[in-house]
Amino acid sequence: MSPRPTRSPRLLVLSTVLLALAGTALLSMSHNQQPPTPVPAPPAAATKEPSSIAAMPPARRPPAAGAPAPTARQASTPSAIESALPSHGDGLAGDRAVQRNLETAWPADLPAADERELLLAGRALLRADATGLGRTRWPDVFPDTGQPVAPAFATTGFRIQAAIARRDGSPTKAVVHLVWAGTDRGGSYTDLRITDWHFTRTPRKKGATTWTPLPRT
Repeated sequence: MSPRPTRSPRLLVLSTVLLALAGTALLSMSHNQQPPTPVPAPPAAATKEPSSIAAMPPARRPPAAGAPAPTARQASTPSAIESALPSHGDGLAGDRAVQRNLETAWPADLPAADERELLLAGRALLRADATGLGRTRWPDVFPDTGQPVAPAFATTGFRIQAAIARRDGSPTKAVVHLVWAGTDRGGSYTDLRITDWHFTRTPRKKGATTWTPLPRT
């Protein structure tokens, strides 16, 4: 019989060391992958946010201590409108929420008669602009180019979700904020679209005045 090979003690020691190192590395990796221990939350303060403030939309809440106060221009930008909007696809229930949040974010600052006139005109202008219906009422806003204009949105499915009319930095200027839904020529339906129509007060006969829409730029 041929002699059985003998194992070197040095080889045995090296194998033992390598196995020990591999085990240590595996234990280290397992320890590093464990989620960090959660830090306990600090105890709640004795006072809490008043329910009237908690119910406000983000655009109307008072700033936290040490935070800069928002300017009037910031409060009337489209980003402020978007912060008051619910999720897409909420339907009529979402429309009521949009209207309520807009009215809360921008309190009324116009006489009731002016607000009604502006809302009627703003809604009609938006419908004319989106669907092409009724554009002849405002030749200055929708000039006749002599070329047929294909409406950007279908009349079916067109819906104004909410609208408010407010002053636009001057007693003689106003803006109508509208949130609406519609299906474009490509067949894509989208709600929570935002459009603003600006108006200026112009004199009429016998001292009366009216609100005239400005062309969109």
